[in-house]
Amino acid sequence: MDVEWVNHSCKFGWRVDGIYPPGTDGTHVNRVELSPNEELLATGDDYGLVNVYRNPCREEHLARAYRGHSEHVTNVKFYENGEWLVSTGGQDQTTIQWKQTNE
Repeated sequence: MDVEWVNHSCKFGWRVDGIYPPGTDGTHVNRVELSPNEELLATGDDYGLVNVYRNPCREEHLARAYRGHSEHVTNVKFYENGEWLVSTGGQDQTTIQWKQTNE
C-alpha cells in the first residue's frame, strides 16, 4: 500500500542520507523541511547554517549552505509554494526570509 505524506521533516531516512557530513552523529541537524514541490530539502543546524539540498539527498550530494544566524538554527519552513524559506535562530533570536532565485 502506497502512503503519501503531507510533508517530510524527519532527520533520518532514505531521502536525507546525505545531510550528515562525515564524522557527525546527526545531533547537529535541528530541523528538516521538504519543499512543497518536493524538489528541495532544507535543514537548520547547530553551526548557524541553513542548508538546501536536492531531494532526495544522497551521501554524495553537496548542499548550498547559507550563513545568516550567529547561533544554531532552530527551524526552517518553506512558504509560497517553495519560493520563500524562513529560518529561525536560537540564541540570536532572529527570523530570516530567504528568497529562491533561478540562477
